[in-house]
Amino acid sequence: YLNRIGKIGSVTADLLFQYIGFSAFLLPVPLLLVGYKKIRNRSIEFPFVKLLGFFTLIAGLCTLLSLVSVPRPARFEFMPGGIFGTVLADHLILLLNPIGSIILTVTVIALSLLLITRFSLDKTIAWFGARDWNIFAAWAFRYREWKKRRAGHRELERVEKQPVVLKPVPRPAPTLAEVELADPPFGGVPKGRPEGPAGRTHKEIVINRDEREQERLPEPMPARRPPPSRTKAAAYRLPPVDFLQVAETGPAVNEKELLDRSQKLVAKYAEFGVSGSVLQIHPGPVVTTFEFKPEAGVRYSRIASMADDLCLALKAESIRIDRLAGKNTVGIEVPNLSRQKILLRDIFEGPAFQRSGSFLTLGLGKLINGDTYAADLTGMPHLLLAGATGSGKSVGLNCMVCSILYKASPADVRFIMIDPKRLELGLYEGIPHLLTPIVTDPRQAANALAWAVGEMEARYKALAQLGVRNIEQYNEEIRNSRNGLAEESQHLPYIVIIVDELADLMMTAGKEVEGSLTRLAQMARAIGIHLILATQRPSVDVLTGLIKANFPCRISFRVSSKVDSRTILDCNGAEQLLGQGDMLFLSPRTSRLIRVHGAYISEKEIAQVTSYLKTQGTPEYQEEILEGDEELDTALTEMEDLEDDLYQEAARFVVETGKASTSLLQRRFRIGYGRAARLLDIMQHEGVVGAPDGSKAREVLVASNYFDEPNNG
Repeated sequence: YLNRIGKIGSVTADLLFQYIGFSAFLLPVPLLLVGYKKIRNRSIEFPFVKLLGFFTLIAGLCTLLSLVSVPRPARFEFMPGGIFGTVLADHLILLLNPIGSIILTVTVIALSLLLITRFSLDKTIAWFGARDWNIFAAWAFRYREWKKRRAGHRELERVEKQPVVLKPVPRPAPTLAEVELADPPFGGVPKGRPEGPAGRTHKEIVINRDEREQERLPEPMPARRPPPSRTKAAAYRLPPVDFLQVAETGPAVNEKELLDRSQKLVAKYAEFGVSGSVLQIHPGPVVTTFEFKPEAGVRYSRIASMADDLCLALKAESIRIDRLAGKNTVGIEVPNLSRQKILLRDIFEGPAFQRSGSFLTLGLGKLINGDTYAADLTGMPHLLLAGATGSGKSVGLNCMVCSILYKASPADVRFIMIDPKRLELGLYEGIPHLLTPIVTDPRQAANALAWAVGEMEARYKALAQLGVRNIEQYNEEIRNSRNGLAEESQHLPYIVIIVDELADLMMTAGKEVEGSLTRLAQMARAIGIHLILATQRPSVDVLTGLIKANFPCRISFRVSSKVDSRTILDCNGAEQLLGQGDMLFLSPRTSRLIRVHGAYISEKEIAQVTSYLKTQGTPEYQEEILEGDEELDTALTEMEDLEDDLYQEAARFVVETGKASTSLLQRRFRIGYGRAARLLDIMQHEGVVGAPDGSKAREVLVASNYFDEPNNG
């Protein structure tokens, strides 16, 4: 026998070659794969479907080999497709002719490959459909750059071959325009980012990294930018991006590790009876999103409720599960083993920030897929931030302030910074953008907010005189000077009021602050006054319903409980964040939460930026903003002490019963001791009851029909 295994091997080979021909060489492949799965202790998904697909593949190959008449060596006494393929080919030729038979056979082979592998035809079509012409534009751009570099090298070689005589050439001093143009505020192309394709794609699970290619394209021209105002801004220069630290190249994507984690994820769900599969993997700078598609009949609530079990299986700190908009899959966001550091310079050099033409552009950070993300404060129009201590709230606030400083001059944007804690905003003391010194006293903060309300009303009157609707149209009229009123008016800058700790203000001057904030939030959008409020205590006594109703745009960093998350975002999720700038952004344009990994800027970088700004000029403080009216403040304080919603009802009750004691008021009106005692103090001030006498009840000084008289009601 010529077979090395002997008689058994010879007989087996003869039978296989006689019946299925050369297709017999495929039979060991599934056996090897099954053995490999068993050794690695991995289950085979849909084994019956794969078995059916394999038999269909064998039948199709046998038929195709018989149809195309593959020549065989003379020593082989069997047909290429075997008896089975020859019989099928003869029947197909009778029905479809040779060409039609080949087309049908190739189709059957392709369908059998779809059954055996995880290859998805609709996803492949969608993938090709999702590609846009930007890729071809990028290729064309890189080809032109390559041609320029090649021409430069050739020119350099030609010049090196020629003798060169160096002569000193006097150069005139640079003009002011040359100095300003020589150091633009931002570079055109980000540094330190590799070019080329994002990476290969795995055969079974698509590891999607194509989103990052958008940042490597040539930077587009900025969008609509407000024209410069007629002020000293012509001599003002925005700070260069060189003050900010350059980010290091992040770790490479480990595809084997991602595939292993996806298999653990599917296996963990299978343990609890939730069947499904991972279709795509989207690696990001901080988290990796696994697109999990559940089988029919699996509830989304069952998938979302297993976040803690997945944390145990994947050894993750926290896992967030959310539906993917526009898809029939669920996004499972798993923290990366090595977290990439996101620096503010990356955001400033990204397309999202550079395309924005607004003075109030906020560079927030990067999305979970690695794209840079920026938002416009004028469209929000106010922002509410909350987060526990150490969640990155203060760093995020510094990034927002620096984003505006890198976009606008003092003639365009002015700040009022309120910092009751005296910790964070002191770094910006003395920059020319400030309207007032950094406010630390709660009473001065209330005066500043009251001034902003008065400024808002004055600006609305100015807009009405020119017949315009918003600050952009007003400044346009001022620039064009279309009428006499416009010539007499002045350019109006945006005013951004930043409160670093709202809780301190609400505890010391709650009524005044809440009233001013509410009026500004309701009406100040059109005239260019915007609020950014931050707090580390998102409780209902700080974020009252009146404040939340007028702040539709909110950002939540990591909080300690689901209750705090619902207080700031009206839903859960913020308690599952990772900290260190990880945030959920609730945009006013959509009710869907956007997860953003916040950028980082150090105090040293902020000091360099502010030092540069101080060389451009000194701040022009308006002291009247903080002074207020002392007599009015005293009167308001006395009136507040005498105000209580229950006073009239409580006073009538005391007069009618003839008894004045705190315990009686507590039981009757279900209030606390402090409020009951305060009500009695007000009655004493009004002359209704007498002074306290030890443990005895106070004496009622008026008659029982006191409130029935017209002058006393």
